[in-house]
Amino acid sequence: MSGVFGRCWDPSGALHGIPTFPWRLAPEGLATRRQLRARGLRPGGQPIAAQIMRCSRRRRAGVAVAYLYRIDQAQPVRPMTPARRAALERAMTARRTCPACRTDAGYCIPRSLGMCVTCAYPDGQSH
Repeated sequence: MSGVFGRCWDPSGALHGIPTFPWRLAPEGLATRRQLRARGLRPGGQPIAAQIMRCSRRRRAGVAVAYLYRIDQAQPVRPMTPARRAALERAMTARRTCPACRTDAGYCIPRSLGMCVTCAYPDGQSH
């Protein structure tokens, strides 16, 4: 087994604390949050069952990890209620509203600027 593959292969969980598999080699019956969501499911409070790891051959590239949950213990996604929809709309409106000029910018205000681009660069010069 290669060194890179070996670091990502730990089905017993002895090395990483939970069962670990290389990218795309997870056993059947396990899925990431995103995969569960695509099926209309959510983890529903269950503990992490395993993880998949993408180990890089380059030292500085690091390791990517995704947690896996059991599909048979997943629960259906909660339906969107009118109150939840209204709360999400208010939150998105707040993210689009510039605190300096109090107008809806039409896009989410960049956190790095803290205000719309027009207020951050009044003379029209952006980085």
